[in-house]
Amino acid sequence: MLLTPRLRSKPRITRHRKAALLASAVSVCLVAAAAPAEPLGVGDRLYPYLGNPGYDVASYDLNLTYPGTNDKPLQAVTTIDAWTTADLDRVNLDFAHGTVQSVEVDGRPADFSTAGEDLVVTPAHSLHRGLWTRITVRHTSDPVAGKDQEGGWVRTTDGLAMANQADAAHLVFPCNDHPSDKAMFTFRITAPNGWTAVANGLPAGADRVGTTTTWTYRTQHPMATELAQVSIGRSAVVRRQGPHGLPVRDVVPSADRKTLEPWLAKTPGQIAWLEDKVGRYPFETYGVLMAQASTGFELETQTLSLFEKELFTEPAYPKWYVESVMVHELSHQWFGDSVSPRTWSDVWLNEGHATWYEALYSEETAKRPMVDRMKAAYGASDRWRQSGGPPALPKAPVPGEKISIFRPNIYDGAALVLYALRQEIGRPAFERLERLWVQRHRDSTATTADFVRLASAVAGRDLSGFFQAWLYGEKTPPMPGHPDWKSAPPDRAAKAHTRR
Repeated sequence: MLLTPRLRSKPRITRHRKAALLASAVSVCLVAAAAPAEPLGVGDRLYPYLGNPGYDVASYDLNLTYPGTNDKPLQAVTTIDAWTTADLDRVNLDFAHGTVQSVEVDGRPADFSTAGEDLVVTPAHSLHRGLWTRITVRHTSDPVAGKDQEGGWVRTTDGLAMANQADAAHLVFPCNDHPSDKAMFTFRITAPNGWTAVANGLPAGADRVGTTTTWTYRTQHPMATELAQVSIGRSAVVRRQGPHGLPVRDVVPSADRKTLEPWLAKTPGQIAWLEDKVGRYPFETYGVLMAQASTGFELETQTLSLFEKELFTEPAYPKWYVESVMVHELSHQWFGDSVSPRTWSDVWLNEGHATWYEALYSEETAKRPMVDRMKAAYGASDRWRQSGGPPALPKAPVPGEKISIFRPNIYDGAALVLYALRQEIGRPAFERLERLWVQRHRDSTATTADFVRLASAVAGRDLSGFFQAWLYGEKTPPMPGHPDWKSAPPDRAAKAHTRR
């Protein structure tokens, strides 16, 4: 995700309410008799109620029927195939904004109730550890946000798109909504003829029956729920080839296809540039989704990054800046999508790397020196650490603003850590580390500790002390090679910031 400046009033980026408030709100409407239940989670420090223990999702099959207007609920069927990793009398799913009509477990009707942001399913018979199980939930998916809820569905001028990061996929469909549990996805989207539906992965058919068409897409690599994307709109799908025959498909408003083409044509070259830095593109396809919506951010949804169309049409944005934002989201396909964070405290690995390659691209293509950006970041680093926490120990989100973990400390603050690392171990070792990182953890999840171990192995010495100071320290350590760099005290930095 990249929060981008806008030439308008500051967009609201608060998304959801706290779990304790959801229990009494308009979220999940249940028709089965309630049973005593409690919300669970996988213990994430920043989002304690996200994810659920006891099972490992292998695949999601998400069937959505769009009614032709984006202010009415979609009818949906979500099918989850999973392995149980513990004996379970109940299965908790994350789901918090829709009406559940029925639930089946292995083809048999199951009872269900709600607890906080969880849909709690009680099968007819307990599930034993090591079983393959299928959970089918028939429900609605409401694109109109509830009170204090933002994220999940994004209502565009001509339809819908998704923005699920960090904790909003369960506002769209029942799931295990944590990046530690990646799975394969199949999407089946039925819409009236005249609309175009696109989702993550490759197309697997478009079947027209009477007045509707059902579009099917399948991923070929596992994906975190926060990276799911479905676009429904009056869209054109523009196709071209990327490096080594990679299919590139972009989704744009049909009326703007010619206007946006110069930007679309840049993607193959950007992919080739990143492949030269970190290795082959990790997925089956790529493209950009230019949505007619006001979000205030761009988002690295897997194989189909979400952008506001205005980013490409507002003349005040410099060309180099727009291209750097494109590269930021593209970089995430390696850093954050293919290699996903094990916990949300590891998010600096996503945003720090995407910011790093964004800045490196600007240095190499637009003559905007990396060292200038890093020196400026160093000057603000102590302020960022005070307000948002150290890069690998971000402060918890502001109540009612769960997206607020996306602060400068995990963007330029984390890129500054990578700059310090390159200064410490040298450019050749750093570049080798980057390639090894995405190779070893491809299609998986990884932690900060994994990165520290690999960096130490590549450098041939223990770097744990270096990383402890740079990733967890309240104060910014001295920059290797730049003893003259100074970080302004937090109070002075904050005053200077308010004057800009």
